[in-house]
Amino acid sequence: MNKRILFCATVDYHFKAFHLPYLKWFKEQGWEVHVAASGDRSLPYTDYKHVLPIERSPFSTQNVRAYFQLKKLIDTFDYDLIHCHTPVGGMLGRIAALNARKKGTKVLYTAHGYHFCKGAPFMNWLIYYPLEWGMSFLTDAIITINKEDYQLSKNQFHAAKILKVHGVGVDTAYFHPPAKHEKDSLKKSFGFKPGDFLCFYAAEFNRNKNQSFLINAFALVKEKVPHAKLLLAGEGDGQKECRALVEKLNLSDSVAFLGFRKDIKELVQASDVGVASSLREGLPVNVMEMMAAGLPVIAIKNRGHNELIENGKTGFLLSSDQVKEFAGKVIYLEKETGRRELLGFNAREKIINTYSVQRVLQEKTEIYKSFMTETEAFEWIAR
Repeated sequence: MNKRILFCATVDYHFKAFHLPYLKWFKEQGWEVHVAASGDRSLPYTDYKHVLPIERSPFSTQNVRAYFQLKKLIDTFDYDLIHCHTPVGGMLGRIAALNARKKGTKVLYTAHGYHFCKGAPFMNWLIYYPLEWGMSFLTDAIITINKEDYQLSKNQFHAAKILKVHGVGVDTAYFHPPAKHEKDSLKKSFGFKPGDFLCFYAAEFNRNKNQSFLINAFALVKEKVPHAKLLLAGEGDGQKECRALVEKLNLSDSVAFLGFRKDIKELVQASDVGVASSLREGLPVNVMEMMAAGLPVIAIKNRGHNELIENGKTGFLLSSDQVKEFAGKVIYLEKETGRRELLGFNAREKIINTYSVQRVLQEKTEIYKSFMTETEAFEWIAR
């Protein structure tokens, strides 16, 4: 009989966006692949898609119903491996797998950036730290994606193994630098001039992503570089406030709200510099994609940005109160074309060498293989 793995998360988009290479790998090994999450997206490399009423809030009563459905699922299919993702999906998956672990099922959890970290609101620590601490007793391996989370997990959590990988990986063949004529053509296709200096950021509009910081910085950039444009892709509750700030600062010609986009690659390739203003990140894919496409990135310091961006080598890092200095780096890179190209080259090299999907796939499959062996050994002993 085929081995079975269950991937569990709060929403199915998580797998669509980040985990298809790993679903595909398990299929290639002859495993039966199941996914459990909320949402009705169709996922490739998946034998069974189980739709559960999981909510992002750990306090939602819907999650009680989701737990019982998930427990029934796990008891029915007798999985060999369960890999949990996201705080709430990860919590439900690990509690629901209590009996399965006693029978030999191995339970893994990837922390894609704990909600608690240096500088995080106290409420995040109050809610999510006890949750993750308690769940660590129910976990065979916690997989982290940045140094800060790895050290915290090693020092304070209780999973049998604490591991670290380099994120979820970026397809460096898909995200690549365009030729100059291609970049000019892309700029025109989006309604800009070849000489416009485009700075790009894709993120949900909320307080953590902090787009208002970029808008305030661009009020200073506009004074020195009138042809600079800030492109903000994404949706969210914070967009209304950002639009009001743009109007207040008279930046309507300098800031473009792009909404939800399916052409992120082309927008990145049309841009000259990546910017990132979030206050907290685990290991941001949007930044890795910009770096893979050969863009230097100017970003606010946080655990994820600090790990990806080498200050002065692949981009620049500044504090969240350095609006003027942030604007100064944008102006500097517009003027210093050679330096901009060098930083962009270094950025792509770093992604290729450390954060490519091929590199991360190798790291994660080594982890999976070790637990496959443990599962087989447990079954042999049980006989």
